[in-house]
Amino acid sequence: MDVRLRPVAPGDIDHFFQHQRDPDARWMAASTSSNPDDREAFAARWARTLAEPSVVARTVVGESVPIGYVASFVRQGNREVAYWLGREFWGRGLATTALGLFLAELVERPLHARAAVDNVASLRVLEKCGFVAVAKDSFRSAARDCEVDEVVLALAKG
Repeated sequence: MDVRLRPVAPGDIDHFFQHQRDPDARWMAASTSSNPDDREAFAARWARTLAEPSVVARTVVGESVPIGYVASFVRQGNREVAYWLGREFWGRGLATTALGLFLAELVERPLHARAAVDNVASLRVLEKCGFVAVAKDSFRSAARDCEVDEVVLALAKG
């Protein structure tokens, strides 16, 4: 599948909403909203995100359809990246391709990323794109209703 990135369009939010409603995807991501069925809250969160000047967000498009997103934002003084693809697009190298395209566009370094320690697929995508583990952390996961350990990764200059 040919993958490309473009700016997020209003109609993309419905695709993102459906992707995050998948229970298996929410479990893997661990960091999701407490009510994944609240379409209004989801849209409001995306509106706030897209209005934030420091956020860079792109829709991942495959075969002319939004299949996910990649984004960058500042958290605790560090620029981080995150991504989400619909589960039907997992396991085909599309996340690695999309993140690679995004990293070529987003030249700021260092970059950071986070993934639950048991999200082996996401950790592998990040490693393929040059991220290395630099720390461990934990957070309260609404998706899992418990504390979740996570790996903090960094992509250095160069």
